[in-house]
Amino acid sequence: MIAQTASPESLLARPLVTLRSDIHVPIMPTSSFTSASSAVPCPVVESLDAILPEEPLLMMGAGPVPIPAAVAKANTIVINHLGGTMVKVIGQVKTMARYVFQTKSKWVLGVAGPGSAAMEMAISNLAWEGTRVLSIKNGFFSERMAEMGRRVGARVSTLEVDDGTVASLEQVAEAIRRERPEIVTVVQGETSNTVWNYHLKDIAALAKAAGALVIVDAVCTLSTMPLEMDAWGIDAVITGGQKGLSSIPGVSLIAFSDAAWARVKGRTAPNAHWCLDASLAENFWHNAGYHYTAPVSGVLALHEALRLVCAETLEKRFARHLKCSLALQEGIAALGLHLYAPQACRLNSVVGIEVPHGLSPADICGHISRHHQVEISGSFGLPIVRIGQMGEQCREHNLFRTLHALGRTMLDLGATVDLPAGVAALEKSLSGGARHLK
Repeated sequence: MIAQTASPESLLARPLVTLRSDIHVPIMPTSSFTSASSAVPCPVVESLDAILPEEPLLMMGAGPVPIPAAVAKANTIVINHLGGTMVKVIGQVKTMARYVFQTKSKWVLGVAGPGSAAMEMAISNLAWEGTRVLSIKNGFFSERMAEMGRRVGARVSTLEVDDGTVASLEQVAEAIRRERPEIVTVVQGETSNTVWNYHLKDIAALAKAAGALVIVDAVCTLSTMPLEMDAWGIDAVITGGQKGLSSIPGVSLIAFSDAAWARVKGRTAPNAHWCLDASLAENFWHNAGYHYTAPVSGVLALHEALRLVCAETLEKRFARHLKCSLALQEGIAALGLHLYAPQACRLNSVVGIEVPHGLSPADICGHISRHHQVEISGSFGLPIVRIGQMGEQCREHNLFRTLHALGRTMLDLGATVDLPAGVAALEKSLSGGARHLK
């Protein structure tokens, strides 16, 4: 065969290995391997020990949040994603999630991705070419839902809400009458500007009365404040693992109502997103079958996070979050800093603070991280910094460390604050002696 494709001269020019007396196979010269492998040299990189700070950073921004030891331990375990053990884990995850979502719906699913992936699962399964969608837009993440709707070809209209305000029920009712939406999207807690949409229950009622399905982004609010999926008539609720649930980033949850699930199963064209196709995800999350290789370690971490929520109970968890957030707000106000969102619609799970004149969010976030090992967040171009109050962030010792670090940072950067007064106000509020901000 070789004699038919190569000349005798070319064969004689290469080293030969004798396999049989009548067959000779050329050996690739060593230099060929050398030149191919040297095209991309082997890199020299630092270990994580050399990259990460010696003292772990306290994560007090808008997420991800610190995780409990049980969640961290679960995240080190790998098991068969299709075995009997995983089937039991998935069953318990769904049972606990129904409690957290406050729904009896069967249709709870996990999502291998951040809260935005759960958001896209909701949008892409319930909306398609020509679907009429009304998005109540009062910040960065509510606009993200609108954009996801546009990308699947939906006819998206937005109800624009001024920064620092919520949509009035009159505005919502008029928009629903005008647009006749099949789907209404709304964010319970707009983390970008720290606004709480406190009309959520009534907005859902208006939408349902008009025959629309309701999709709610509860990424930063689920388990930190009341949300009752069934009682409020919500059709899809999304959340991220790395916020109030205090699980790891990258594994999220979604719940569909029976009405939403009927729409998912009744669509005539398949979802363009294969991984986010709820009908395919059903095979793994409800039929113990294969969809794709699930992030088993992340699912185990989510199981433990949900177990801790159930052990605490929602009522106690809501009370803890409210107490800690109000105390932090009292402390910030006593420092002499201004809270960004108005009191009536101020979000508890992420607290926004106006940046003093002459400083930038980057100045503050960089200094508090470098000098105090506390991480807080800026916010998509707004002149604010944000401190999270979700899950494990809402512990009294975290509040004292964070408030002190924030006060010291402001003083170091030349702002005028009253640090002793801030710490005293925090202590007074936690001890039960402070006024309530809402």
